[in-house]
Amino acid sequence: GKGNGKGPGKRKMPLSVARKQQAVLANVDQVTGERIPKSFVFSRGKLPSTLRHLQQDLRKLMLPYTALKLKEKKRNNLKDFVNVASPLGVTHFLILSNPKSLPHLRFAKSPQGPTYTCQILEYALAADIANSQKRPRCPAEIFKNSPLVVLSGFNGLGEPFKSFVTFFRHLVPAIDTDTVKLSTCQRILLLQYDKETEAIDFRHYSIKLQPVGVSRKIRKLMQNNQVPDLRDLKDVSDYVTKAGYGSESEPDDEAATVSLASDIDKLNRASRKSAVRLQEIGPRMTMRLVKVESGLCSGDILYPQSVGKDVKEGQEEEEIEDAEDMMELEDGTEEDDSGDEE
Repeated sequence: GKGNGKGPGKRKMPLSVARKQQAVLANVDQVTGERIPKSFVFSRGKLPSTLRHLQQDLRKLMLPYTALKLKEKKRNNLKDFVNVASPLGVTHFLILSNPKSLPHLRFAKSPQGPTYTCQILEYALAADIANSQKRPRCPAEIFKNSPLVVLSGFNGLGEPFKSFVTFFRHLVPAIDTDTVKLSTCQRILLLQYDKETEAIDFRHYSIKLQPVGVSRKIRKLMQNNQVPDLRDLKDVSDYVTKAGYGSESEPDDEAATVSLASDIDKLNRASRKSAVRLQEIGPRMTMRLVKVESGLCSGDILYPQSVGKDVKEGQEEEEIEDAEDMMELEDGTEEDDSGDEE
């Protein structure tokens, strides 16, 4: 119109269209151009408090592309979760349950499956792992990027493990080795299959780089940017040499050292070698794949071919819980939680 100061052809984009475009961009990796996988971690049925804590640990593990503060109630069924997931770009479900006091974790692709049901044989919470360590390390910034998924021991296995591996490869965003920033690679999710026991070890680690040959005192001095207490020393060099230069460094392991392609921070630079340290942060699980369904918690049973009595009873109980005890999102949670997934 006249007097608006805008030239022809510069009509303002409708707000609804702009929001749709923003939603599309939020679901697409701007580097690789691929769709970003997102997840919901929730439960069904009644869980003991330890499994509730495990659920929260799993949500934290799946950051940043998950709903950390997902609210749950006892009203809706699985279809309602699917309906909420679709507009938010959620592609994967992790569902905890406890039929006959046997913890199970389902990994499902939304909206059409497949679904992989694992029985949890043993588990330890992130808090348990931290309490067992002399120097626990789990800074908040390592959760700004998804973990790298490492799959070990699955080579040479047929179905259903081939598709199980494919599921986990698409559980987190793909990385481009030519453009990825090493500083964003700060966590590892390891799944290791034991062919003898047919169990899967599920481990979660933080990645820490340490420059080779630099003592802990020097590292702390560089990282904290603070002048140390030198009152009892005659010279600043005594601070370095008092305990022997490098004596506080962990032993160098040639197999665990790397030459960086680019600078990570002030200490870890491309000009020097760095040692890779993995520290477990939890949660930790040992689980066994007991069932594969072609659909989303439904459909043809692809594995196992024959179902034992105990497994069958547990599955029947889960099917009853599907109808009676599925949770729902609290009103308004969808928009608040989706903001955490950016």
